[in-house]
Amino acid sequence: MGTDTGTNSLASALTSSSGVLFDFDGPICHVFRGLPATLVARELSQTVAEYDPTLGAKAEGIEDPLEILRLSQQGGRGLVLATERTLQEREIEAVAVAGDPTSGASSAIQTAYASGRGVAIVSNNSEQCARAFLDRHGLLSHIHVIVGRPEHQPERMKPHPYSVRRAVQALGVRAEDCALLGDSVTDIEAAHAARTKAIGFANKPHKHEALRAAGADAITSSMSEVADALA
Repeated sequence: MGTDTGTNSLASALTSSSGVLFDFDGPICHVFRGLPATLVARELSQTVAEYDPTLGAKAEGIEDPLEILRLSQQGGRGLVLATERTLQEREIEAVAVAGDPTSGASSAIQTAYASGRGVAIVSNNSEQCARAFLDRHGLLSHIHVIVGRPEHQPERMKPHPYSVRRAVQALGVRAEDCALLGDSVTDIEAAHAARTKAIGFANKPHKHEALRAAGADAITSSMSEVADALA
């Protein structure tokens, strides 16, 4: 399955871009494929409960580790640091057993780099885990900039535009000349807020409508198609 907003829309969004920003979890790597996110979330909820039993009760049952990190802000800086430290450790463990990059992702990154475009990773995962995975799979040399989640500032994770703006600035290009490719509504929202183009990666059928409703400039379910458009 390819783009549902038209191949020309994807090609237009990418060929007019001098900077390509990739979200990490989804478009490049299935971070928690080998180490389930639910297990990591359970451990983080226990960390939260040790600091604040009432907040721990809120964390119980949340299956997304990043959502528990967001929740930890309600417990103060000490809890944020403890939650963040454990999450980063588990992310690094997770990408070591996550298997190969998303189908077509290596080609997309290599093609973007070979075309002379600026290439960045912009992720709510830690920079360290993204760097470890890219290095493991021989892709690190094709990335100019890696911007992971802001340390000790969960409130600045996407959909906040902070990380996208940092990547654009580091690439030294105009925001309007960049495209962010991500698989979630928060990616689209962050791209719009930072004034870059937004490309939705619908790696699951139900995401098409959500990404379309969020206003993605183009939507694709194939990273190989992204590589073709970049070429």
